[in-house]
Amino acid sequence: MGDAEEVEEFATKVFGLARSGETELLRAYVEAGVPVDLTNQAGDTLLMLAAYHGHAGTARMLVEHGADAGRENDRGQSPLAGAVFKKEAEVVRVLLEAGASPDAGTPTAREAARMFGNSEFLEWFEGR
Repeated sequence: MGDAEEVEEFATKVFGLARSGETELLRAYVEAGVPVDLTNQAGDTLLMLAAYHGHAGTARMLVEHGADAGRENDRGQSPLAGAVFKKEAEVVRVLLEAGASPDAGTPTAREAARMFGNSEFLEWFEGR
């Protein structure tokens, strides 16, 4: 196996940890030097994957380690909009506390909340 294949295999593993909410193992990799804002081929960060899959603890750990809570993927989607779409209230709170804007991305988290009639999230977005 060549170096490129090994790197790709390792990156796939790290993204899988974010997707499945393996917070402590992912923390060890980040603390060992894996970039906290590492992106996959679609521009999804570790935080985007953790947020979309509902792993609030993983999302919190990533933002505590400096992950950009507002970084959009290649389709202009934000982690906050992904969490709103999946109705992940705890993740929405983590991202808001980390400074994520409900008006970033396409669609925005605010637009997604309106689209799905989520008045609770819309209340949380007031004044932000």
